[in-house]
Amino acid sequence: MNITAVAIVAIICWAIVELVNSKRKKAPKLNETEINSLKEEITRLRERVQNLEKIVTDENYDLKKQFDNLKD
Repeated sequence: MNITAVAIVAIICWAIVELVNSKRKKAPKLNETEINSLKEEITRLRERVQNLEKIVTDENYDLKKQFDNLKD
């Protein structure tokens, strides 16, 4: 896995942690509907991160990048 892929995944994870922490610090008490909405959003974000991890760790991703580099 190349360093670019690791950096992308790390940045995405860092952003999610920062978003969750900032909401926790600033947010007043949430009602049940808002809590469920945030849980659904976190679930969707986790799925997106998992998909991105699959893409960047795929051997074909690195191979395509190498071919693109050769074209330039």
